[in-house]
Amino acid sequence: MTQSIIQAVREQKPLIHNLTNEVVMNFTANGLLAFGGAPIMAKAEQEAKEMATAANGVLINIGTTTLNELSAMKLAGIAANKKGIPVVLDPVGVAATTFRQEAVKHLLHEVQFTAIKGNAGEMAQLVEIPWKTKGVESIGDGNLEEIAVKVAKAYHTTAVVTGETDVIYSEGKIIHNTTGHVWLEKITGAGCLLGAILTACLTTNHALEAKALAAVQFYGLAAEHAASQEYVLGPEASYQHL
Repeated sequence: MTQSIIQAVREQKPLIHNLTNEVVMNFTANGLLAFGGAPIMAKAEQEAKEMATAANGVLINIGTTTLNELSAMKLAGIAANKKGIPVVLDPVGVAATTFRQEAVKHLLHEVQFTAIKGNAGEMAQLVEIPWKTKGVESIGDGNLEEIAVKVAKAYHTTAVVTGETDVIYSEGKIIHNTTGHVWLEKITGAGCLLGAILTACLTTNHALEAKALAAVQFYGLAAEHAASQEYVLGPEASYQHL
């Protein structure tokens, strides 16, 4: 099923409107192109609605959100809902500040999200489950299945909780994914790019849970393949030459 979903993305080349953070825009655009999608980055309030209407999917990532961008995100999300295309929320660092929490609360009130993807700390914050975090990082430990189920039921969405084992809850089903590599934690924007990949997969004509699994499974396998190459030495390689 994963292969057929990825093949569908590559055949259809969905246009994904990424309202994402400044740190990862180039990485996200190139990663989405490599996957088979077509990226567009447009965060101006004046064009957000029009761009979302022209797209096949919308990703909303709050990593570096400002008040003006929040307005654009709301407009894009509402337009996507009206068109009936998938909308994904990545609540980056939502536990870190009151502003982020209020921003996400506003978006969740205004937009119906097809899927919400985040690390355990971010997702736990959405349903008021205590979890230790550090900035945008999740460093706590606990029941990821409980978090996924609560988020999905609270916001009538598919929940994707990323971690050493990813947990997906969609349409009454809990799914686990164990593909991936520890070096993903050392790459700025690895999770943000996954949000774009997930959005692209959601544009295909398959079951929701299958599309969510395809995104995280393929992404993890790609990381494993990259790390297995003999010329890939990892983030600590530089210390070996000091």
